[in-house]
Formats: sequence, C-alpha cells, structure tokens
Amino acid sequence: MIPFKHTRNGALTIKGDVIILNANTATKSDYPLILKIWEASVRKTHHFLKESDLLFYKEIIPQALDSVNLIVWKNQNHKVVGFSGIDKDELVMLFLDPQFIGQGYGREILSTLVRKYDIKRIDVNSQNVQAKRFYLKNNFKIDSEDPVDGFGKPYPITHLIRSI
Repeated sequence: MIPFKHTRNGALTIKGDVIILNANTATKSDYPLILKIWEASVRKTHHFLKESDLLFYKEIIPQALDSVNLIVWKNQNHKVVGFSGIDKDELVMLFLDPQFIGQGYGREILSTLVRKYDIKRIDVNSQNVQAKRFYLKNNFKIDSEDPVDGFGKPYPITHLIRSI
C-alpha cells in the first residue's frame, strides 16, 4: 500500500517507489489547463473520434467539470500530470497529460482513488482499447456495454465494475 498524508495546503501526497503525487481539489482557475490536458489526451488516445464530435465534447466538458469532485494531480516537480473527476463511487473522468501516459501515474492515481473514495464503477469508450485494457488490468471487469454514448453518438461505452 502506498502511504499518503495531507499537507499544510490540503494536498494529498502519495509516496510510492518512485512516484510522488500531490492531489489538489481543482478550482475554476484550473479549468483552462484541465481543458488543455483533456484535449491533448483525447487527441492522443481517442483516434476514433470525428473532429466535429471532439469539438462537441470540448464545448460541454466545462459543465461536466462542475458536476464532479475534480482533482488535479501534480508530480514531485509540481508539474500537472492530469486530473480526475469523481461522482459518489464512480470515476467519471481520468485524463493524463500525454507526456505522462505509460509511466505509472494512471495506476497510482486509480489506486489512490479506489482506496480513498471507494471507486466501484467506471465507464470507458469501448474503442479506447488502451484505457479499457488499463482498467481491466487494475481490478475492474466488464458489467455491460451500450452501443452508443450518453449523447446518442456512435461511440460504444463499456461499463466496468470493480472486481475486488
């Protein structure tokens, strides 16, 4: 288990073998950077999205950010690694700056969120094979699938539940 503690400024510090992360509750002033990370991450991992649909989602993301417990994750160099959004026991969003994908940050963030917030559910774009594989590898299993997303767009959604 990775220890974590609250620092003076309310940040959560996670110390693993190599990765140290600080978790801070996001504010509206973080939104421009969060949106930049969201777009860069989606462009890197969601090759199946049409450009017009990406722009559609980009327009509605700010409202989605307002409706979740939004956390900004920074590394030991105070560089923003990514962000996550939680609603009760569901991880609604987890996006990493592309330069940090594949380095263990996602695993550390997910592990911490599961422990701290008892995350039990995640929805993932079925066509985002890398993300789907990531969650399956990290103790989630397929519960059900929908042929379209919540907006009726032709992007199947896989509903995952924690298997442990």
